[in-house]
Amino acid sequence: MSGHSKWSTIKHKKGAADAKRGKIFTKLIREITTAARIGGGDPSGNPRLRKAIDEARTNNMPGDNIDRAVKKGTGELEGVVYEEVSYEGYGPEGVAVLVETMTDNKNRTVSEIRHLFSKFNGNLGANGCVAWMFDLKGRITIDKTAVGEDTLIEAVLEAGAEDYVDDGDAWSVRTDPDAIDTVKEALVGAGIEIAEAEVTRIPQTMKKLEGKPAETMLKLMNALEDHDDVQNVYANFDIDDSVLDGLST
Repeated sequence: MSGHSKWSTIKHKKGAADAKRGKIFTKLIREITTAARIGGGDPSGNPRLRKAIDEARTNNMPGDNIDRAVKKGTGELEGVVYEEVSYEGYGPEGVAVLVETMTDNKNRTVSEIRHLFSKFNGNLGANGCVAWMFDLKGRITIDKTAVGEDTLIEAVLEAGAEDYVDDGDAWSVRTDPDAIDTVKEALVGAGIEIAEAEVTRIPQTMKKLEGKPAETMLKLMNALEDHDDVQNVYANFDIDDSVLDGLST
């Protein structure tokens, strides 16, 4: 299994602790505010805002917090303007790493991100150095207990998805980013329970890690994920399940 897919599982496990610290609320509020600023405050006409609000509700964010974040984005309330900035670099053994941030101070953010890369045997690179290694895709995750492969194949074809892959305990259905809502609705309509649906960046190739480099890579991922300005981190590392589970506990 790819470390990228497994990392999503690890993130969900640590998500409860993040929520208790309020860290996940900080990230979601920034996303809601920025989505509303760019596409308007009506979720029905702004897919990005709709997704952010759905995720906020899933994480039990109070409705008042959501409303204030939207109004700050539309200018109805005064608020900080966040700029979306991506950083690219390399982790241990040359693993490609793409970091998406929202910041009100680019100088501070780039300095702190560069420090984290250096701390964990990596280095920040130039724009464009690794972004080309990742494809923007819709990904719908379905637990294997929810559907058999034969049924899934038929549903995926009828829903208009691009393909699906075996991610160990789950099926990962790939779609065009703009088609993810349509495919999701079709799968749900076919009676298939969806565990997660997201637009993400999927690496084209993977780099195998073992031993100390694997441990250091996970530390880098954790450090980047925990940074307040970081919204998403993508990397193309591949670590065996047994090793990854041991390092992540």
